[in-house]
Amino acid sequence: MSSDLVKAAYAVLLPAFGGLQLDDAVSRFLERGGVSILLGETRDEYLARAMSAERQATETAEHFHTIAQRAKQLASAPVLIAVDQELAGIQRLHRLVPALPTASQLGGLSADDIEHRAFETAKAARSLGVNLFLAPIVDVVTGANPWLEGRTLGTDPDEVARIARAFVAGVQRAGVIATAKHFPGHHITESDPAIAEAHVPGSLEVLQENIDVFKTLIAANVQAIMPGPAVVTAIDPNQSASTSPAVISMLRDALGFSGLIISDDLDAVSISRGNSVAATAVASLAAGAHLLLLSSEAGLDEVVRTIVAAVETGELHADVLLAAAQKVRDTANAVA
Repeated sequence: MSSDLVKAAYAVLLPAFGGLQLDDAVSRFLERGGVSILLGETRDEYLARAMSAERQATETAEHFHTIAQRAKQLASAPVLIAVDQELAGIQRLHRLVPALPTASQLGGLSADDIEHRAFETAKAARSLGVNLFLAPIVDVVTGANPWLEGRTLGTDPDEVARIARAFVAGVQRAGVIATAKHFPGHHITESDPAIAEAHVPGSLEVLQENIDVFKTLIAANVQAIMPGPAVVTAIDPNQSASTSPAVISMLRDALGFSGLIISDDLDAVSISRGNSVAATAVASLAAGAHLLLLSSEAGLDEVVRTIVAAVETGELHADVLLAAAQKVRDTANAVA
């Protein structure tokens, strides 16, 4: 295997784990070329939309400082340290940073107020070593969607765009990358994509209002966008948004987005659709994603071997992998 291809394959992975310890697998990942980690939450915390009382009582700023510094040392390079820090949703950094406005507060706040609150939160996160928020959620949910319940900004696309634009401005002014998710919007998703194959129904015209929210954020220079986990039938009836060339081409070519494209969780049933995580990683890269979110327990070394093998057999173009890896490294360098 080419060492450049191996390092590139590690560089395009974003492993998630629930604690603040770098285990052997993640440490090895960083030593071999990885430059991104997601400090995630447990499934129970994800479902509760809140960090556990135990976590809040025991995690300190020093824990975050330590893991960020250790990751940088192992990688011998700048590292993207990501968290879910969502308006109206999951706030991984809990009491360690100033709280973001609640869903009930957002409508009464001006754009300037929202931007200021987002800036203060992101500035504190940056001081902990965090430099990438997987937020804001900008799905305009108008029907059944148990997956995003309690995490969205409302049903009015103009108001969602107003709030999200202010959040992005504040976060990125503080030197933290914001990630608009989940492209192209999931107005209805009746199943939880983590545990079942999920679809977004409706015509392209029905989707357009939510796509316009993403257009607004692209014009406001949001630095990262995450395609979603469901199959958007009007665009690609066969592949999830995170593995769909048609969806990602719309984002990149039709909407002109030139920033970092981060897949949703490749472990999700709706993304893998019966395939291995490793094969799903290849599909997401081939579709145009740059950074692939997956569990740190998904077998990172095996995923890397599968990506490199796909290049060697011609299933994945080497230039695609190398360009994605360079995009991730450039982003990490820029935010550093």
